[in-house]
Amino acid sequence: MKGSPGIVVALGAAGTLWLAVLAARPAPAPVTQTVMVAPPAQPFVPSLRGTRPDGAVQVAQDDSVVADARLIELFDYYLSAVGEKSPDAVRAEIERELDRTLKPAAAAAAKRVLARYIAYRQALAALGADPKLSGPDAAALKRRMAALSSLRAHYFSQREIAAIFGREDAANADALARMEVREDRTLTAQQKRERLAALDASLPADVRAAREAPLKIVHVEEEAERLRASGAGDDDVFRLRAEAFGADAAQRLAAVDRDEAAWKRRIDAYLAQRRGVRDEAALAALRNRMFSPNEQRRLAAYESR
Repeated sequence: MKGSPGIVVALGAAGTLWLAVLAARPAPAPVTQTVMVAPPAQPFVPSLRGTRPDGAVQVAQDDSVVADARLIELFDYYLSAVGEKSPDAVRAEIERELDRTLKPAAAAAAKRVLARYIAYRQALAALGADPKLSGPDAAALKRRMAALSSLRAHYFSQREIAAIFGREDAANADALARMEVREDRTLTAQQKRERLAALDASLPADVRAAREAPLKIVHVEEEAERLRASGAGDDDVFRLRAEAFGADAAQRLAAVDRDEAAWKRRIDAYLAQRRGVRDEAALAALRNRMFSPNEQRRLAAYESR
């Protein structure tokens, strides 16, 4: 790849932006405390029962708060309840939690960020409905990215934009670069593969690992099936998985295998017994004897055999 002008162009579109976003991101204000919001005694809405608030509040020495991705995660945790409660009720709940958790000056500062973020979300919804920004191609994505950048500048400083949206912006730039490569009719199939591989190599290591993880699982499970087909036993499959994912994960996957095998045995036994049953009441009694109500929801896919 060294000296290839095409690859340099591809990297400039996305890889360089990843590096710029991560390297040029301004250092956060001095933080004296990271404040986690404890769950209230009673959940605000049923969907939040049994959960803990996401994110955290970074409080600086002067009792200001840092507008960053973690603060937005906290807001989004509560804003996900819109629909179960009205937007005004959700905002009031967030403000109560900020008052409960933070000192008055810090709570007031966090509320000011909240007000800007809610206004931004409302404007974002209107932006999403603009037909001029729709479309599946790279040109449409460019228009959306430009409109999004302009919108954010109305509500946040450049420092805040980098802290809140830096990774999202870099991911969008990466997606745009890939779309441009795929849409470029002047490139051969081999050149497209090379440029896409260069984009993969330019991603931060953690992003690359997250992107590759699902594919790795598929490959390992395909290899496990090949091992079984060749006569290998459970120990061989366990060693394969342990080498790829670690012993703990291999044990969990083995437990899934056992559960799935037990389920298939129960299904086979049920299908064998139901063949001679014509009475609906007797069939219902057979289902109730062999499966729980939740399990019975899955039976339709097997009873059509």
